[in-house]
Amino acid sequence: MDIFQSIIMGVVEGFTEFLPVSSTGHMIVVADWLGVEQNSMVKAYEVIIQFAAILAVVLNYKEKFSPKKITLWTKLAVAFVPLGVVGFLFAKQVKAMFNVDIVAWMFIIGGIVFLIVEKLYKPQEHFIDDVENVSYKQALWIGIAQIFALIPGTSRAGATIIGAMLVGLTRKASAEFSFLLAFPVMCATTGYDLVKHRGELFSDANFTVLAVGFVVSFIVAYATIKLFLKFLETFTFVGFGIYRILFGVVLLAIY
Repeated sequence: MDIFQSIIMGVVEGFTEFLPVSSTGHMIVVADWLGVEQNSMVKAYEVIIQFAAILAVVLNYKEKFSPKKITLWTKLAVAFVPLGVVGFLFAKQVKAMFNVDIVAWMFIIGGIVFLIVEKLYKPQEHFIDDVENVSYKQALWIGIAQIFALIPGTSRAGATIIGAMLVGLTRKASAEFSFLLAFPVMCATTGYDLVKHRGELFSDANFTVLAVGFVVSFIVAYATIKLFLKFLETFTFVGFGIYRILFGVVLLAIY
């Protein structure tokens, strides 16, 4: 991997990680397009840019990372449990699903789901607009919805946002809950990768390439979180639904 590839993939990771479009799906396609081979260097790069995305969440919501917010984080822990348990028990089966066909079809199916949900979604006055007012029951249901994100191409952000909207959160609150829920999820996956590959992860790494990817991913992720919330003040998720369908069709046509 060279610096140019690092920049491109850093932009893709930072931009797609928190949008309902599947960062994993985009990274698979972009890596293939750039001719990036899967090796220990690339694995180290993926860990680094995921850490950058985690840091972007922390800095965007630093007021939430406080002992005073223990109730909120308990609810987020409840939402994390379903994915953590299912992901651990079926890790091999999940890994076996990583191919372009599944990614493409899940893009299309996810896009259709977004269009249907937006068609039926009617915001009410009692809908929750503050993530701290989410109930434990709602958090659990959002966590159950997040399980679908184990299927490549589904999008963790997309699954949690849909789940949150269906249990009575506003679009903005749904997105913010998804951002915060990404913290324990990404910490778990990044930590697992560090432990599993600790002996080989950075053995032949180019630290200049890693540093460039980290900085680019962080800046883009930080800006994307802020711009996404501004976007939701005016627009719905219909555009994302249409994009997902078109992207999935293109993938099927090309691959």
